[in-house]
Amino acid sequence: MSARRVAAAALALVAVLAGAAVALLVTGSGDRHASRGAATPPGRRGAASAPPVPAGPLGARLLRRTQLRTHPGGRVVATIGRVTPFRSRRVLAVVARRDGWLGVLSEDMRNSRTGWIPASSAALVHERYRLDIDLSARRLIVRREGRVIRRVRIAIGRPDAATPTGRFAVTDALRIGAGSGAYGCCALALTARQPKVPQGWTGGDRIAIHGTSHEDSIGTPASSGCLRARDADMRWMLGRVTLGAEVRIRA
Repeated sequence: MSARRVAAAALALVAVLAGAAVALLVTGSGDRHASRGAATPPGRRGAASAPPVPAGPLGARLLRRTQLRTHPGGRVVATIGRVTPFRSRRVLAVVARRDGWLGVLSEDMRNSRTGWIPASSAALVHERYRLDIDLSARRLIVRREGRVIRRVRIAIGRPDAATPTGRFAVTDALRIGAGSGAYGCCALALTARQPKVPQGWTGGDRIAIHGTSHEDSIGTPASSGCLRARDADMRWMLGRVTLGAEVRIRA
């Protein structure tokens, strides 16, 4: 993908915030475990060994292009590849499992809806992190292995463009180029989409958690649906929160 196409896709991600030109440079996720598959244990010589299922919350790192379906064996919603439009490794949060199938969260599904992929198309990885967002408290809580390790004050969507609630996941960790102060240093793109795109805006509907040059807006309903945090908090999260981490947003 050309740099121009990457920049255009990045604009679509942050489109629900404001109409400013911004260039995004994709980085890997922090705590790098999500980019690796589960290790295969040593087996007897000549015997095939299936990799063990990691403990705890799971992510599915795609190994090949695959079809995302409404249910196991059901209608195809989209064909997805090993990398996202922002060139991140594609790691999907796993929220259900059936024989030979994984239920996952994807931006190609409606908000909070589960899509299904063949289990053979992905390597399972352990997801250490989860983000819990309380809109009424204007607070984001980072949990690692279930333990609270950071509390982050945030700005949320305005009443006419409220941040959607539900169960989502991190798709990309992005560093924003120079001259894009409105969005701060960086962003975590989510599977969430804004169902109430502001009238007249044609740039896209993806939701993200991102920095801001207007830190006085933190703690208020100020955005068009995305979640704003101080740059210091965003840099901290970008260095830790993994692709495929689950994000729960409640009113």
